[in-house]
Amino acid sequence: MAEHQSWLGIELRHLAALEAVAREGSFRRAAKSLGYVQSAISGQIAALERAVGRRLVERTRGGGRIELTEAGRLVLQHSDAILARLHAAQADVAALASGQAGELRVGITQSVGVRILPALMRRFTPDWPDVRLRPTEAASDLPLYEAVERGDVDLSFVELPTPPGPFEAFELMADPFVLVVRRDSRVSGLEDLGDLPLIGHTECRGLARVEAQLRARGVDPEFAFRSDVNATIQALVGAGVGAAVLPVLAVDPADKLTAMRDLPGIPPRVLAVVRHRDRYHSAAAQAFVEAAQAVCAGLSNDLPRLAAV
Repeated sequence: MAEHQSWLGIELRHLAALEAVAREGSFRRAAKSLGYVQSAISGQIAALERAVGRRLVERTRGGGRIELTEAGRLVLQHSDAILARLHAAQADVAALASGQAGELRVGITQSVGVRILPALMRRFTPDWPDVRLRPTEAASDLPLYEAVERGDVDLSFVELPTPPGPFEAFELMADPFVLVVRRDSRVSGLEDLGDLPLIGHTECRGLARVEAQLRARGVDPEFAFRSDVNATIQALVGAGVGAAVLPVLAVDPADKLTAMRDLPGIPPRVLAVVRHRDRYHSAAAQAFVEAAQAVCAGLSNDLPRLAAV
């Protein structure tokens, strides 16, 4: 019982100090990042250690980088979630104060920004003219999941499955992978690749799974180049540098130098909109999700035509 009571003495500033020390590697830099004097950070860590009853930080002499103990790393895992919820609460209060008449913060990736968002805004904006969209783009979806958890965005377009966390997902569509080759190429599928190198992404979760599936099927891809810009990948394919495996929505069907080939047996990526399941969500945010589902339903019907280009 006494141990339980001591844990109730933990304050948010203690957890923030632990996170800063872990991130910065020193009390001095942690204090600077939080706007405290060094003695204040030392005192907050000492108070946290007393409440937990375990040493959380390995102090060093000579200015070496400070590391957390095993107990410190465990407490930090829970601290990250607690501080993320605090940021989410702050975002909720700000949204409530503005009445959601101001903005809707949405996380996107490249293909969503090019192929989904314009049509979505044409559908959403007439019914919600006072809501201004504020998009945040990332090269892959995992940072966008983190932004949802912190409350940095209200909604985000992502790939499924969701990682562990406080996420509620609304499935939108399946986006099949295709092999992108030069238009004059005789390659019709993976079995014809031979010595033709591939051009790929560096961070996309879905494509990482595809690469693993290729290896399982006996195709050991050799990558000539990696880029997280879809247009760069397609341009290099058109220039003859190699072939690429991309989801259909990441390919520009109007490009005259490239063509798409089906990849039967390779599961598609599944796109969704995700939100924080414990946060306040406005009527505008819900309407945005419903509009996204409607737009993606239309895109799903059009995918066979696009993939045949």
